[in-house]
Amino acid sequence: MNIRKNFLFYLSLIFFFTSLLSAEQIVYINIEKIMKESKAGKQIIEKITKSNEININKFKKIEENLRSQEKDLLAKKNVISEDEFQKKYEKLKNEISEYRAKRQNIINETTKKRIEASAEFSNRIKPILGDYASQNDIAIIVQKKNIIMGKKELDITDDILKIVDKEISKIKFD
Repeated sequence: MNIRKNFLFYLSLIFFFTSLLSAEQIVYINIEKIMKESKAGKQIIEKITKSNEININKFKKIEENLRSQEKDLLAKKNVISEDEFQKKYEKLKNEISEYRAKRQNIINETTKKRIEASAEFSNRIKPILGDYASQNDIAIIVQKKNIIMGKKELDITDDILKIVDKEISKIKFD
């Protein structure tokens, strides 16, 4: 029964898109390609990558320092009193917890910035797509990732990439 419903659903989709194709033009675009290959997209990716590399290096240094402190403390375990060891152990444990929280905050902030930059990039592309659609009598523009199969002639990615590079040189974000 479920297979029959799925078959009927896909058949109705095919019928719907076939009727749309006969009346209006449907094209598709690879947004990921535009993000990776456009000047503005490359700028976003480069800035985020650089920020990630800086953060990773900071994290490595802090982690090495914490491991060194832990190693030193364990080496002194039999030399210092149990009470002093517990105090130093608790202090180190707190430093590790603070580091993890700080690291997670930085990761979350970086993710937020990446999402905001992608959203800004997407918002800047929408008017370009609207103009392109109206100038070329296009009814629907679909993302390529949602297409199972389509004619290469319906892919407008390269056309839009050229326009994006002309109109959007940089996306501001911090």
